[in-house]
Amino acid sequence: MPKINRDDIQLIAQNSNWSEGGVAKFLEEHVYSNQPSWRKFLSLLLLGLGISFSTAGIVFFFAYNWAQLHRFAKLGLIEGLVVLVFLCLFLIKASPLVKKTILVGASVLVGVLWAVFGQVYQTGANAYDFFLVWTLSIAVWTLISNFSPQWVVFIALINITLVLYSEQVAHDWDGALLYLLLFAINSLFLLAFLVLPRFNQIKAYPYWFTSLLALAVLAIGTVGVSGGIFDKANPSFVLLLISTIIVFGSGIGYGLKTKSLFYLSIIPFGLIIICCALLLNISDDAGMLFAIGVFIIASITLLIKTLLGLQKKWNA
Repeated sequence: MPKINRDDIQLIAQNSNWSEGGVAKFLEEHVYSNQPSWRKFLSLLLLGLGISFSTAGIVFFFAYNWAQLHRFAKLGLIEGLVVLVFLCLFLIKASPLVKKTILVGASVLVGVLWAVFGQVYQTGANAYDFFLVWTLSIAVWTLISNFSPQWVVFIALINITLVLYSEQVAHDWDGALLYLLLFAINSLFLLAFLVLPRFNQIKAYPYWFTSLLALAVLAIGTVGVSGGIFDKANPSFVLLLISTIIVFGSGIGYGLKTKSLFYLSIIPFGLIIICCALLLNISDDAGMLFAIGVFIIASITLLIKTLLGLQKKWNA
């Protein structure tokens, strides 16, 4: 049963003899955030800020004192911190959430360790293989913890590794091929996170996490197709275009099935951008720019009207 929100309560109150006191009491108990909810929110917020600031402090410590530290001190300090974090994970008595959050901090420290190693021995701290090793080093932790923030770090590292590989090694790759690979990887991750909880005995992933990944897929597909329109057509662009059509169409179908206005709003917005790029490729004179402006206003107005109609229909 879906959770009752304020709009539902208002609709029921307007069409019934429910007293104002009863409405206010129900809102307090079932809709408004209570003291335990605020306490949990503040605990998670302070925990995340604490881990983030601690990790940032370690990074800036090495950056500021780099010239004064001996190479063994640099490596020894960061390795000692990683070992200390793992001892805390096994020795302290804390909730799984706290331990998984600490593990995210440890994953960032692993990256700092490899960066220090690359700077000390001049193996390169900005090369693709640095991010590749970092990604491989935390792969097992990510799979075992199955923690959404940890997955964000892991997926971001995969994308950075692929982008740097295309810039530093695969010079024969065109832009469409890079966008195709990025689009395919992120789409597969999004599909896995949406589908796997239905078949396995695992908890569904947070909505913010899948939404963030969906935004990444939309941005990659939109930018890749829009940029490819202005370039000479090649097989990579054709595959990217077909993949984008399939994924965007599936996303709209998923949004209609789950009654998610998020997917039904971001995907048409991406299509509007692609259509504008197509029109701009035809001509870039003043008349076409005016037509594009009219098209944007009309399409966004139609999109908003359609979304409001769907919301009204679903809430009826």
